[in-house]
Amino acid sequence: MAFQVCLPLELLLCAAVLTCTSTLLAIPRPYGNSRSLSHTLPEGAPPRSNTPVLRRVRRGWVWNQFFVLEEYTATEPVYVGKLYSDQDKGDGTVRYILTGEGAGTIFLIDEYTGDVRVTSRLDRERCSEYTLEAQAVDRVSGLPVEPASEFIIKVQDINDSEPRFPGTPFNATVPEMAEVGTPILQVTAIDDDDPAYGNSAKLVYSILQGQPYFTIEPKTGLIRTALPGMDRETKETYIMVVEAKDMAGQRGGLTGTATVIVSLSDINDNPPRFPQSTYQLSVSENAAAGSEVGRIRAEDADLEENAKVIYTTIGGDGQSTFEVITDTLTQEGIVKLRQHSHAVNYERKQGYTLKVEAMNPAPSSRHTWPPGASRDVATVHVTVLDADEPPVFSSDHRTFRVQEDQAVGSALGSVTARDPDAENSRVRYSIDHNTDFERMFEIGEHSGVLTLARALDHEQNAWYNISILATQTNNEAMVGWTAVAIQVIDVNDNPPLLRPPLSMVVCENIRPGQVVQTIAAEDRDESSNPSEFRFFLGPDTKVRGNFTLRDNMNGTASLLARHGPYSRSGQPQFLLPVLVSDGGNRPLTSSATLTVQVCGCGNDGSVRRCGLEPAALAGVGTEALIALLACILILLVLVVLFVSLRRRKKEPLSAADDEEIRENIIAYDDEGGGEEDTEAFDIAALRTLQTPSRPNSIRRHDVRPELASSVPGTSLCLGRECPATVDIAGFIAGRVRQADDDPCVPPFDSVQVYAYEGCGSLAGSLSSIESFGGSDSDQGYDYLTEWGPRFQRLADLFGSAEQG
Repeated sequence: MAFQVCLPLELLLCAAVLTCTSTLLAIPRPYGNSRSLSHTLPEGAPPRSNTPVLRRVRRGWVWNQFFVLEEYTATEPVYVGKLYSDQDKGDGTVRYILTGEGAGTIFLIDEYTGDVRVTSRLDRERCSEYTLEAQAVDRVSGLPVEPASEFIIKVQDINDSEPRFPGTPFNATVPEMAEVGTPILQVTAIDDDDPAYGNSAKLVYSILQGQPYFTIEPKTGLIRTALPGMDRETKETYIMVVEAKDMAGQRGGLTGTATVIVSLSDINDNPPRFPQSTYQLSVSENAAAGSEVGRIRAEDADLEENAKVIYTTIGGDGQSTFEVITDTLTQEGIVKLRQHSHAVNYERKQGYTLKVEAMNPAPSSRHTWPPGASRDVATVHVTVLDADEPPVFSSDHRTFRVQEDQAVGSALGSVTARDPDAENSRVRYSIDHNTDFERMFEIGEHSGVLTLARALDHEQNAWYNISILATQTNNEAMVGWTAVAIQVIDVNDNPPLLRPPLSMVVCENIRPGQVVQTIAAEDRDESSNPSEFRFFLGPDTKVRGNFTLRDNMNGTASLLARHGPYSRSGQPQFLLPVLVSDGGNRPLTSSATLTVQVCGCGNDGSVRRCGLEPAALAGVGTEALIALLACILILLVLVVLFVSLRRRKKEPLSAADDEEIRENIIAYDDEGGGEEDTEAFDIAALRTLQTPSRPNSIRRHDVRPELASSVPGTSLCLGRECPATVDIAGFIAGRVRQADDDPCVPPFDSVQVYAYEGCGSLAGSLSSIESFGGSDSDQGYDYLTEWGPRFQRLADLFGSAEQG
């Protein structure tokens, strides 16, 4: 089987190949299956000699790579090559089959002749080669007559792809004022053509737009700066168009373009500059220290960190009064009054001058400044404005010293204030009473003389701190003040006093000259010196005969026993007058009485008994005394109980008690003997009841019943003491009247019980039970309807029968 190649551009060569014989000489190839075949000489050839004859080797498949020109267009399928088997006798019994990439679609084979053709345009950039497999089989049996073999069809490249720049547009940054030749950016284009075939993929770079600022290397695409002094403040952004051309830049090559945006980054190449050389500011003379006067600004054409400005004062007569600080947010210079400087005063000076310098904190190391070009200086004139100022004292603080015994009304000193304005208005002095609550001092309204209003006491308050105000008479809103401290000087006005306790004990068995007690004195005056205190016993000769006083010369004295022992029975205690004197210029003396109790002491000096002991109790023990006192206490309790019980039995009932009793239910089982029985209760208690007078009493608001005059026993004695002959019915009627007039008792329609039983009562019984014993004719009950709401129920019960 033979393989022949024919390219469309070489049709003549292809025709010559097609006329070759059915068997071709075997050409050694690095690929393809081969098979050795015998070769016979044609007829009429001379006989062979005995020398060995070289035989040619025949291969079953002879392959060459097929080549197809990409993008080749024809009206019919283009012939690529031919497949031929030496088993093919030309009788049509061999069938050729093609399989693999594009077989049957892109590539077709004539199954009788083995001609291979391509049916469509091929693009090398999509697929550069195709691998196919050829097979020769018997048409009848379908069995292969030759082993299958692979072959390759390569697509031959043509220059049909333009160069392209991925990632366009490109952005690059270069510092302003960069030197010529500074690298900026390297661009690279891509060409999909075959770089191994001709110059289709060989690119050359050039600049179409962007000259003369930049250059580009033709082979590498590296962009560099071409001009010096490129200033960002003049032009910040440059747009450049770069071209890539294949075919090594020759005519007819394809091109591609890309846009490159070059930005200049900022460097500190511009110093700050004041837009004006002189500034005019003003400040009121009332402005407080640290207040802002005004602002100035120097312009810097640079950006961000390179545009930062620092302001300082470098001259002028206002440097000690004003300062300039930098506002980091606005890059302004703030002119302010210094915190610790004296406030401006229009009357002293009306204007100041400052020289302010503006400079960058860190000049750029990439830029060289001429001398003095990195900073700028401006002059600031500050004018002081006149304002109405409060009075000013000659001194901010005054101190006066006064003795505590200074007379009230005496002068302590004076203060002076004046109006600092040109008008020099009069001022009025006063004391801020928030600093002098006790009104200890006074001041002359016009003179400013400070006087004492109340007596001083160093021991209560040694210092006074007050504020004196000076008010401008023509404008009371203008008030100045000054602090005044008054020191109260101590004088010897308090005598020394003995420290308690002033009671002490002396043992009966004390020895003469022995110390009984040490006493001390104290003085409230600061000027007193305890070592100057002097102690003396009073002039009583009897006391001096028993005790002596020894001054210890240190503010204390020791009381000594002159003789001993002492006797409690003879004199149980001694009263010793003691005098104490201080050592001032005007010595003061005080006296006190010491009480010395004579006590019995043990051998160790511990006190056991003091004072006199009764002779009757001398031999009685402590337990016996306690028992005797307990018996006396019990007897006293019994006597008190007995007396209280007797008084309670004989105590008559008062009206108030009766009012409380009537509201309670009392149960008892005995029966009384009527008015003649005086043993169960005291009838005098009922006869002496008196209705208390109620001045301006509140009347009841409900309806009060009227008592019928025909009812027996309705003659009442209210508001006065009833006579002894009053009957019980009259008493009860009086109690009813009293209840009716009392606004504090229940209303009329409530049930109140007034019960009393006894023999021979002239009032009779108020119970309605007896009414049932007689007939209706014996007594009439019509009068009940006249008694009001309280008796309406009874009138309905007993009067209904007669009405029926």
